[in-house]
Amino acid sequence: MPSTTSRRFLRPAALIGAAVLAASVTACGSSGTPSAATSASASASAAAGVLTVRDPWVKAADKGMTAAFATLANDGDTDVTITGVTTDVSRAEIHEMAMTDGKMAMRQKQGGVVVAARSQAALEPGGDHLMLMDLTRPVRPGDQLDITLTFADGRTQTFTAVAKPFTGAQESYAPGHGPSPAS
Repeated sequence: MPSTTSRRFLRPAALIGAAVLAASVTACGSSGTPSAATSASASASAAAGVLTVRDPWVKAADKGMTAAFATLANDGDTDVTITGVTTDVSRAEIHEMAMTDGKMAMRQKQGGVVVAARSQAALEPGGDHLMLMDLTRPVRPGDQLDITLTFADGRTQTFTAVAKPFTGAQESYAPGHGPSPAS
């Protein structure tokens, strides 16, 4: 059994430890994506609804439309729903590819993207993606775009995506919200 003297020193040490932990969680909560150095704080942020955005990129384009992609990880215990997206180079929407009248077509995704608790969701060519429409300037390879996600509960999270050339399935994003063969 600890002596009265050792108990007196344990209590202030525990309070100092709790204060340091609270400060690190608060500091991490103000940033978009937690770093590896803040792994303890990262799980606290994820539990609060913040997603980890992995490998974000946007397809380079001179004009018109393009799309942004990433892997979204939810390390928290509750589902997170992305209901909106904004960027400073265009208006933006959450889109999906789906069969319509026997043909694959691109359309706005009703209800947004749900990232289930303790799982991840892919935003990828040919699937769910962030559609950037009516570009106000060219998006050149190497450009970095800030993209802000809006969640169902009103919170937001901004991440940076790098533009890169991508021919992939020879798709291009053209007016009319349907992919068309690239020329």
